[in-house]
Amino acid sequence: MNLARLDLNLLVSLDALLQQRSVTRAAAQMGLSQPALSASLSRLRRHFGDELLTRVGNEYRLTPLALQLRELVRIALSGAERVFDAQPDFDPASSTREFTALVSDYVVVVLGDTLAGLLAEEAPHTRLRLTPHSPAMVERAEQVLLGGDVMMLPHGFVTDLSHIDLYRDEWVCVVSADNPVADVGLTTEHLRTMPWVLTYHGPAASTPAALQMRMLGIEPRVQVITEHFITVPGLVAGSDRIALLQRRLVDLLPLSSGIRPLPCPFEVGPLVEAMWWHPALDDDPEHRWFRDVVGRAAAQAVGSPHPAG
Repeated sequence: MNLARLDLNLLVSLDALLQQRSVTRAAAQMGLSQPALSASLSRLRRHFGDELLTRVGNEYRLTPLALQLRELVRIALSGAERVFDAQPDFDPASSTREFTALVSDYVVVVLGDTLAGLLAEEAPHTRLRLTPHSPAMVERAEQVLLGGDVMMLPHGFVTDLSHIDLYRDEWVCVVSADNPVADVGLTTEHLRTMPWVLTYHGPAASTPAALQMRMLGIEPRVQVITEHFITVPGLVAGSDRIALLQRRLVDLLPLSSGIRPLPCPFEVGPLVEAMWWHPALDDDPEHRWFRDVVGRAAAQAVGSPHPAG
């Protein structure tokens, strides 16, 4: 495809149409007339050979192709903005840049406030966007990180990306504070028979500790699946369920959370939380500064040495 023959303004129109699912709302967002955006939609339909937006009753719905394009368009626009916003030097004090970190709620609890505080102090006009990552995003991390700054998750999920280890943690089993098993201690038989609350459970999604448990032949009896670590205590407290959580997260929970941490009755490796980014950004001055801030935030939040760059 010859990009010189394409009107790249159509990318902005496509993004607005896919996000708003309405020609009228998309035109208002872009400050264009409805006929002008309708003309852009016609050109996009001819280019893709697809309707993109189809009317169903009183609303428009995205076609299967449009659903595929929605995230790709955001990545493309973010990459284009990064290209044209690039500067030979970076001054944090005057920057108005938005930094994006793809994170779990666990990382937000451990690092979020410290990271936001450092940014506010050193670059008061910047903005921090903490976006939840999903198993699908992790599977396509290299592509996704073309449109974001960093992704924070443990080792074992992605490879071939630049990274810095931020801190270490450990996995613990948690049960309800009034569960009798808390007094007698957990055994591997308990892990097989008790109902589980699992996070990110699926063929291509699981925590490292849960994967390690199944590799040892311990198949959990899954009763509840959640993709938010912070919701686990409420799903365990007052029940006979069991779950795996990060020790640092458990330590930050209020005493009234209603759960009790117990050592895992099997050998489980340490959790090494890392920051990952696309190698194309290794030498970008803005990105290098942001990585340093994240590293310092991790050191302050968990009391560990500042990770090596």
